[in-house]
Amino acid sequence: MAASRLPPSALTLKQFLRRQQVLQLYRKILRAIREVPAEADRQYLKDWAREEFRRNKGATEEDAIRMMITQGNMQLQELQRTLKLAKS
Repeated sequence: MAASRLPPSALTLKQFLRRQQVLQLYRKILRAIREVPAEADRQYLKDWAREEFRRNKGATEEDAIRMMITQGNMQLQELQRTLKLAKS
């Protein structure tokens, strides 16, 4: 059988899909933050989101990553609810 052409550091399919979930969550959070009316609050939230994702960048344990994605989605929903209430 021929040797694999993939580099040894290539992601597995599961890792690739999980990475896509994380990136999608990050983009959604940044889009929601754009709707925050006060510039200072917007900057604070952007810095907070970037730091959280940067701090957990090296996580490799599947259960921990899944838990962080779930927690991030809950925080995103809370932000979206708060923004919706502020507009009404």
